[in-house]
Amino acid sequence: MFGYDVEVTRDRDMSIHDKGVTGIRNQKISDMENRLEIFNKYPNAVCVSIHQNTFEDPVYHGAQMFYSDVNPASEDLAYIMQQKFVANLQPDNQREIKLCGDELYLCYYCSNPTVMIECGFLSNPEEAAKLTDKEYQKKVAFTVFSGINEFTEA
Repeated sequence: MFGYDVEVTRDRDMSIHDKGVTGIRNQKISDMENRLEIFNKYPNAVCVSIHQNTFEDPVYHGAQMFYSDVNPASEDLAYIMQQKFVANLQPDNQREIKLCGDELYLCYYCSNPTVMIECGFLSNPEEAAKLTDKEYQKKVAFTVFSGINEFTEA
């Protein structure tokens, strides 16, 4: 209906490192390289890396977007996504989009517009309850979808 071809790099917390790679560090490097290859495989793709945040102080809450200035369109994508989370899910969210460096490997080295979406804080009990709720997860998915739609139509 919307014409998107979606490729999921992983749908659970498991490494996609090459077979035969040993050692945690080497597996992590292989995993990141394999995911980056998928991110860069398609010209004109929009790449979204979805995460849940955590912090030692449970007071922190709210979605936040991270982007790299390697691809200037990534900032636009991050801004749109942040606004969608505020409008659809978190009207009191005052977080700002944040520029990252090469510490966020996929964002920094992807040639396509890329954003890392921290959907909220698992360390905040109220937000953790929402993030584990199936209905709320559907709302998050719709929010990401609507952000991608707005970005691709711009």
